[in-house]
Amino acid sequence: MNLPPHPLVHGLFDPATWTVTYVVYEKEGSACAIIDSVLDYDPKSGRTSNESADRVIAFVREKSLNVQWILETHAHADHLTAAPYLKAHLGGQTAIGHHITAVQHVFKGIFNLEASFKEDGSQFGHLLQADEIFAIGNLTVKAMSVPGHTPACMAYQIGDAVFVGDTLFMPDVGSARCDFPGGSAKTLYASARKILSLPDSTRLFMCHDYPPNEREVRFETTVAEQRAHNIHLHDGIDEAEFVRMRHARDATLDMPVLILPAVQVNIRAGAFPPQDDNGVSYLKIPLNAL
Repeated sequence: MNLPPHPLVHGLFDPATWTVTYVVYEKEGSACAIIDSVLDYDPKSGRTSNESADRVIAFVREKSLNVQWILETHAHADHLTAAPYLKAHLGGQTAIGHHITAVQHVFKGIFNLEASFKEDGSQFGHLLQADEIFAIGNLTVKAMSVPGHTPACMAYQIGDAVFVGDTLFMPDVGSARCDFPGGSAKTLYASARKILSLPDSTRLFMCHDYPPNEREVRFETTVAEQRAHNIHLHDGIDEAEFVRMRHARDATLDMPVLILPAVQVNIRAGAFPPQDDNGVSYLKIPLNAL
């Protein structure tokens, strides 16, 4: 169960949302997991499409992989998940951190969702507990609870690789915002230090990259690089300093472009809201609520 310690990782970058979807596997023909998939969504027309997910499917089939898990690091506010589409084409079980129930509770109220919407996480195939151990074929996975950006954030430690979600960004970008419902800069600091306490050579894979100064997109770094150079969380920055910076910075940030459609879909594990009597699904836009 402990081999190999160095999983193969294939990242597919979606330029429309700056998101990286990962396929993690042992070798060609082995089991795999898909982490943080993207459903293409046009906010001008409300139309969805599957180009990003189809690239994932093509890679999985090219390598003859068997999808066991479709993992979410959290309920994203900047893109819609393609988990149902991937599951329909490739199989696999969907999973997210068990605190998704708290996120569902908050946003059921914000969006005044239908009474039948369940706040128990049952839309997902499996709810992961903190430090839960599970397997992708011969690969061992540890679910690391890393709240702060949202209450339900999970990082996935697979051998020498950790998929950090929005807890950390590349060193020249820093850290995730903490001003969404249930977010906490103090909690995020503790979560980041948990990740950065791992061995220096640990590979860290970001969920997003927003490259400054015309830098090319990158989404892999190491614990050592983050501890030395992360502009928000390098060694020597204490909790109070980080919290002050995060509060001041978050106060200047606009809401993500796709937060309203994304959250409504992602708390349903990627399912669309129930159709109205005309056969069409609708998303809600709460006025003056966020």
